[in-house]
Amino acid sequence: MSRLYLDANATEPMRPEAVSAMAEALALPGNPSSVHAEGRAARRVLEEAREVIATRFGARGRDLVFTSGGTEANALAIRGLAAGRRVLLGATEHPAVLAAAGPDADVIPVLGDGTLDLAALEAALVSGGPALVAVMAANNETGVLHPVESISETCRRHGALLHVDAVQMPGRLPFTLGAADSMALSAHKMGGPKGVGALLLRPGLDPAPLLTGGGQESGRRGGTEALPAIAGFAAAAACPLPEGLAAMRDAIEIGVKALAPEVIIAGSGAPRLPNTTSLILPGVAAETQVIALDLGGVAVSAGAACSSGKVRQSHVLAAMGYGAEAACAIRVSLPWNAPEDTPARFLAAWEVMRGRLIAHRR
Repeated sequence: MSRLYLDANATEPMRPEAVSAMAEALALPGNPSSVHAEGRAARRVLEEAREVIATRFGARGRDLVFTSGGTEANALAIRGLAAGRRVLLGATEHPAVLAAAGPDADVIPVLGDGTLDLAALEAALVSGGPALVAVMAANNETGVLHPVESISETCRRHGALLHVDAVQMPGRLPFTLGAADSMALSAHKMGGPKGVGALLLRPGLDPAPLLTGGGQESGRRGGTEALPAIAGFAAAAACPLPEGLAAMRDAIEIGVKALAPEVIIAGSGAPRLPNTTSLILPGVAAETQVIALDLGGVAVSAGAACSSGKVRQSHVLAAMGYGAEAACAIRVSLPWNAPEDTPARFLAAWEVMRGRLIAHRR
C-alpha cells in the first residue's frame, strides 16, 4: 500500500494547476524588469499573478509584495513596521515571528484552549505607547483559530497596528486581509511551490525594506522576482477549497479516543482548521511516535517543521498549560488531496504504533 502523507501544515502537495502554470512561466526568457518584448511578456505574467493573489485575499495588487516565503513576509512586516512601536505577539506564534520580533517583544499569553487572551492584550496595550501586534490566524501545530476580528477591534481602540500571520489559512478556510494592517502568506502551504510568499498591506502602509537592490516590488523588496514560482503561487491561490477534511479529522479524533481514552486532543474546545489535529499520547515521546508511524507508512510531524529536522518539545502546547505532555504530541494535518480512506488507514497504523510502544514501556 502507498504511503499516507499527513503533514500538510509543513507543506501541501503541489496542485496540478500550479505545476502547469510554473512550466509555462519557465519557458519565458525575459526579466520582468526589462523593457523589451520578452521582458514585457514576463511582466504581464507577474502582474496578472499579483492581481489574482491580491484579489483572492482582499487586497489591491499595488499593496502586495512578493517575498521568498512566509518567514520573510513576517519579518518584513514586523521589522518594517515596528519603528517607534512596541511589538506584542502571542505566546504560540511561529518561530519565524518570534525571531523577527526579537527578545524585547512583549508576549501575550493564550488561554487553555490556545486562543489569545484578549484581556491580557487589552491590558498590555493600555500600559504602553504605540504598538505593533503580531498574531497568527491559525496555529500551525493545533489548528486553533485566533479571534482575529476581536483582536483587530482591540488594536483599533488603542491605535495599534495589527499584523496577521495567515500562512496556515489559505486552502483550508476563507480568509482576507480584512481589518488587519498586514498579512503574510506562503505559497507551499496552499499547494503552490516552496520558496515564494507575499506580504499584503492595507493602502498607505509602506514598510521599510529588508532587501534593497534594483527597485523591484516598488522598492519594497529588491531582487528579480521568482516568476515561475509566483505563477504557481497564483494558480494555487485560485483553486477552490477542498471538501471533506473536517469530517476526516473528526473521524480520526473519534477513532483515536475510542482506541485510547487517555489521548488528549489539544485545542479541541476552540475553533480550528478543518484539516488539523494535535494528538497527545501521555508518556510516549513525540519523536518516538513520529518515527514509528513513519516506519508504518504514515507521515506526520511533532509540531512545527522548521527546527532543522529536529523534534523538540512544543512551545505552543507548553503555553497552553500542558506540562510534560507537551513533549508527547503529534500533529496530523490532512492535505487537500487526502484519500477518502485516510481515517481508516491512519487509525490502523496508529493502533499498531500505540500497541508496540505501550508494550515496550512495560
